Amino acid sequence: MRERLRIALTDRDSLLRLNRPKAGLLLLLGVVAALAGGFHLWRSQPVAEPLPPPPAAAPASGVASGQPVSASPPTSPSLPPSPRAATTAVTVHVAGKVREAGVFTLPGGSRVQDAVAAAGGPRKGVTTDSINLARVLVDGEQIVVGGPPGQAPALPLVPASGDPTAGTPVDLNTATVEQLDLLPGVGEVLARRIADYRTAHGGFRSVEQLQEVSGIGDRKYADIKDKVRV
Repeated sequence: MRERLRIALTDRDSLLRLNRPKAGLLLLLGVVAALAGGFHLWRSQPVAEPLPPPPAAAPASGVASGQPVSASPPTSPSLPPSPRAATTAVTVHVAGKVREAGVFTLPGGSRVQDAVAAAGGPRKGVTTDSINLARVLVDGEQIVVGGPPGQAPALPLVPASGDPTAGTPVDLNTATVEQLDLLPGVGEVLARRIADYRTAHGGFRSVEQLQEVSGIGDRKYADIKDKVRV
């Protein structure tokens, strides 16, 4: 019995000595397999990548984007033309003691001072006291510089001035003293007053201004208002 046990133990030890290299190989293979599995597991882990920025959507309007809506700048209203630019040109004759007497065409609304300046101004030592430099020019008139004081301007004798004897209204701004004298109830004295008023005020703006002339009352004005015009 003892012999058998000894033999069995001897055989076991021999078996262990024989299987020891195989066990080491198996252990090595197991370690390698564990390392390979761990490396594969590490490689297979998901990597977090940054998300791309969202595309910028173009707003449909300034209200949708939160930005204030820029309104188009208001157009400034067009200014009305000046009275001088709106009227037609006037042609006048500047005579007398000026440097360059002659006929000049000036913008409508110009005054006697402009006409005198266009003629080079008065000669040396000549005053302009005899004329009203502030008066508005009348087309076709003659301006005499250096004449006697109080001399009425020589206004044009044109058919447009009218003829009261022929039933044509007289233009208060272009009629001569002789033409004004033909109005009913207007003599030479009153005609001269009308001409002087016209010179002092730069012409008539309306027929109603006749009532401001000394000597023209309500009755006389009623007689001549339909026979004159401006």
